[in-house]
Amino acid sequence: MKDTNNILEGTKVTLRALEPSDINYLYEWENDSDSWFVSNTLTPYSKYILQKYIENSHLDIYQTRQLRLMIICKETNLPIGTIDLFDFDPFHNRAGVGILIAKKEMQQKGFASEAMEILINYSFNHLNLHQLYCNITTNNTKSISLFKKYNFKISGEKKQWLKYGETWVDEYFLQLIHA
Repeated sequence: MKDTNNILEGTKVTLRALEPSDINYLYEWENDSDSWFVSNTLTPYSKYILQKYIENSHLDIYQTRQLRLMIICKETNLPIGTIDLFDFDPFHNRAGVGILIAKKEMQQKGFASEAMEILINYSFNHLNLHQLYCNITTNNTKSISLFKKYNFKISGEKKQWLKYGETWVDEYFLQLIHA
């Protein structure tokens, strides 16, 4: 990560708040049924619902208990995905983490890794969280590898947790506890 005054900026990506102009990206990404399994989405989102979501995205994380940031590729200045804090719990100082690099051709190029590093730094040093966690299916080796790179530890396995077609899939619970 580059030395900068912007705590949400790295060498490859910048994380920024949602803008009204992001509606088409969110509409495409949220309605991509290929990613529904990892995001636990069951139904498509309308542009109306996404517009309302964007309109309320200015609210503080302490009010909404979530924060979605766009991942912007610095080379192209275009959004390539999102990174989220969800289930924010200010009493217990923890939040869940979710990340999406939307285009396959942008994956495995270090964008998710840098976005994760920025979000972890922001979470622990700005929001003063004690813990981050995530839920990843046991067969999602790329995501498991990403989170383990940042010292998330598998602390549990939920057996037959998610139904995928006619089969059941196990899911890991991973935690990163700030020392």
